[in-house]
Amino acid sequence: MGVVFAKTAKGQEEMATRSGGLSPRVRRVLILIDGKRDVDQLREMVQSDDLTHTLGELEEAGYIEPVALADTAGGAVAVDGSLPPITAFRELPATPVTPELELARNFMINTLKTFFGPYEKLSIIEPVFAARSHEEMRQYFDVWYAAIVSSRDGRRRAEELRTRLLQVI
Repeated sequence: MGVVFAKTAKGQEEMATRSGGLSPRVRRVLILIDGKRDVDQLREMVQSDDLTHTLGELEEAGYIEPVALADTAGGAVAVDGSLPPITAFRELPATPVTPELELARNFMINTLKTFFGPYEKLSIIEPVFAARSHEEMRQYFDVWYAAIVSSRDGRRRAEELRTRLLQVI
């Protein structure tokens, strides 16, 4: 099943006035959202490695909202706003899970070192290394993701990396 998004009133206003200051790439995705195409269909139309992140930005800014889940037969099941945001972190367990925290820390640090070398992103690596809880680690998620998509090779794998990190962070 794929999520189907539609423009909100704010999204419709952005289409008419261009007052939101969206980048051309993000605006192009907003234009394609029509309340009928699911995310997989959008992915076929958009040459973007970080479509999920772009949809998350648009959703968080209030330009789009999920309206249905498309099933494999081509039908759609309406939703009532019960879907979590596309960029939502998972719910944390009542007691901290140290192996998952270490996995998230190592994943963030290793991906930054892979795409930028051992010294270029120390401003992100050092606070991630020092983080002692999932809440602290989550504060650096957006900075980490922005760094990943700023590199050519990272941009190609950004969505995959983002999905894997969200499973443990």
